[in-house]
Amino acid sequence: MPEDITRSAEERRELSEQSAIRLDKLNALRQAGADPCRIVSYDQTHHSAEILAAFETLEGKTVRIAGRMLSRRVMGKASFAHLLDRDGEIQVYVRRDDVGEEAYRQFKDDDIGDLLGVEGFVFKTKTGEISVHAQKVTLLTKCLHPLPEKFHGLQDTDVRYRQRYLDLIVNPDVKDTFVRRSVILRELRAFLDGRGFLEVDTPILTPFEIGATARPFYTHHNTLDIDMVLRIETELYLKRLIVGGMERVYEVGRIFRNEGMDTRHNPEFTSIEVYQAYTDFNGMMELVESMMKTAAQKVTGSLVVPYQGREIDLGHWEKLTMIDAVKKYSGVDFCDWKTDEDAVACAKEHHVELPEVPTKGAILAAFFDAFVEEKLIQPTFIYDYPVEISPLAKRKPDNPAFTERFEYFINATEFGNAFSELNDPIDQRGRFERQVAERKALEPGCRAQVDYDFINALEYGMPPTGGLGFGVDRLVMLLTDSASIRDVLLFPTMKPID
Repeated sequence: MPEDITRSAEERRELSEQSAIRLDKLNALRQAGADPCRIVSYDQTHHSAEILAAFETLEGKTVRIAGRMLSRRVMGKASFAHLLDRDGEIQVYVRRDDVGEEAYRQFKDDDIGDLLGVEGFVFKTKTGEISVHAQKVTLLTKCLHPLPEKFHGLQDTDVRYRQRYLDLIVNPDVKDTFVRRSVILRELRAFLDGRGFLEVDTPILTPFEIGATARPFYTHHNTLDIDMVLRIETELYLKRLIVGGMERVYEVGRIFRNEGMDTRHNPEFTSIEVYQAYTDFNGMMELVESMMKTAAQKVTGSLVVPYQGREIDLGHWEKLTMIDAVKKYSGVDFCDWKTDEDAVACAKEHHVELPEVPTKGAILAAFFDAFVEEKLIQPTFIYDYPVEISPLAKRKPDNPAFTERFEYFINATEFGNAFSELNDPIDQRGRFERQVAERKALEPGCRAQVDYDFINALEYGMPPTGGLGFGVDRLVMLLTDSASIRDVLLFPTMKPID
């Protein structure tokens, strides 16, 4: 068992001694021809929640349950224990005269953490607890390490994330979070399917790095003898499908970005990208609001969601342009900047960090990051983004320096990004080539390329299209009141202990 780095040397020695005793017990069972690892199956008839919910129907009837023993009270010729299965805990009553002397001796020799199968009838104890009165107990698997002491549980977050299997055993709320994550994904799919979208899959391995700012992970394909890239988005493949006539598509996909890690970022995460032909970013805005309301209502039963001490009202959404938001929260008016130099001077005056390419539009976005995002607690759409930071979005017809793009924010966090998708192949080629040139100027060794096949696809004609991408993990954090992305990923990326 990987050592808990928070334990003292003495505690680790004690754990090691207990593990040695358990291993001796397993060896003794094997020598006696009773190796539990040779049992290949166990015919469960019920789970704990079914028995607890249907006691009146099941009282007195025989059931077969299986689970991990979390506690045991031995009282001479009879004992009580609690088993944990997929649904929760249920009490088991084991009596020597019912299971036999040898089986009862074995049961008393079993350890907390062992997996048991119990066959018996359903009854209610004198204290009113619904239980199973055992007629037969079978050791199914030996647990070779002691579980954390139940009263204190497993609290060290580093150990919890590294040993999620242990976390799931001893912290019931953790399992509830991941059950709810599954429900959220199911409801999102149901919502999109109900609107006529088709779920599809696109490649995870791509032939080259595109010019986007997100940094990729590289791998190597041995047969082709070429480097390949783990995708940083699914967008360009999905829009190829729009060109091909699949008018409404979405993908629930794993995304990989070789960047920082914090409470809101993990190098691999789950996103959903949605593309709909013959609509624009206004259509995507309506879709987002409806989808978020539906998910919240289905999963939590309310549009007002508690999150980290705040009440988030998903029933009401504010809408602001980026220019108006920056003016509202910083007092700076973009319209006062006549040149890039004016914007640079204003940024220096307000101690705003300059972007790598300091244009007016990019500096406006830097002001937004510095002054606005932290203020957006309740659901807010920020729209009309500068073209410099929106290489895939369609320009606004009346102001080509800006694009038909929005992001939506909740609790000072960006949750999703949407556009009226650029379908002009000439404009798209120019933006891609400029983006790649800027990347290579800043990072001479980078291997970014223009996706000319995507340009070729656009040249066959892509209809007016609205597109949306959003992170599933952040939505799960919100709807489960989880403070960190690691709390909603079963196996978050961790730095190796050694």
